[in-house]
Amino acid sequence: MDEDLIFIEAKESGERIDALLARSVPGLSRNAAQHLLESGSVLLNGISLKKNYKVSCGDLFEVLLPPPAASDIIPQNIPLDIRFEDDDVIVVNKPRGMVVHPAPGHPDGTLVNALLYHCGDSLSGIGGEKRPGIVHRIDKDTSGLLIIAKNDFAHQSLSAQLSDRSLSREYEAIACGRLREDSGTIEKPIGRNPKDRLKMAVTDLHSRPATTLWSVLSRYQGYTHIQCKLKTGRTHQIRVHLASIGHPLLGDGLYGAKSPDKGLEGQCLHARRLSFIHPRSNNKITIEAELPDYFTAVQSRLGPVIEQESL
Repeated sequence: MDEDLIFIEAKESGERIDALLARSVPGLSRNAAQHLLESGSVLLNGISLKKNYKVSCGDLFEVLLPPPAASDIIPQNIPLDIRFEDDDVIVVNKPRGMVVHPAPGHPDGTLVNALLYHCGDSLSGIGGEKRPGIVHRIDKDTSGLLIIAKNDFAHQSLSAQLSDRSLSREYEAIACGRLREDSGTIEKPIGRNPKDRLKMAVTDLHSRPATTLWSVLSRYQGYTHIQCKLKTGRTHQIRVHLASIGHPLLGDGLYGAKSPDKGLEGQCLHARRLSFIHPRSNNKITIEAELPDYFTAVQSRLGPVIEQESL
């Protein structure tokens, strides 16, 4: 069963660690915080802490939160934009702003809550009680296509396809700056940012190989509309890779400009196409989700398309 790893930074000194945890994690009681400490789930510099530890300003704690029990996840009647569904799989076009599965600070209103209402008991259990049927994820502010398994047979097949890359994903994004080449490949390892544990980074420290293929769809004054294909699926991969070559995604406050640009808060990134081999029929299925309104609205604010020859 999966756990959620979160990071909490102490802003002042003197508070007991259990009090800080209860104040920082929504829905966590002080008694529950003490149980986390007793189970060794709270670390500082790799060392587990006792409940009477007094925090110091700047301490950064790693906290492993156990997933909620199945009964804690409430099915909610949230509309879903379903692009494909049968007895084995369901493909959903997720809107930006929706979290995929319950997490600290997002106990409900997630895609999983909506799926539990729509599918009832017919969701794979391989992902754990908190993430039933979830084969892969996209960030809260990333829109687009996700595939969900409705039984364990389908989940095993789709997970294998994700590993051997026969399940392919294509994204469209607006990158800051004008990429002069028409296409390229970014092949850089990604791991946790050693200076900021809340972010990922291109790093050789505890990293995993990552490859993103990109191509230009259109150019604007100071921005580029691109397509990205993933050969690997690391956390924040497209966002980190584009930022690493000096072209962070428009609206990405984590890896790019901190202030909103073009009226957009959150990265301009859409999971446009999804291809997979159906687990039961072995037919190849390709699903496409048109660019959403927020994306096309941003494009309209970027001005006219610029031809390559005029660059």
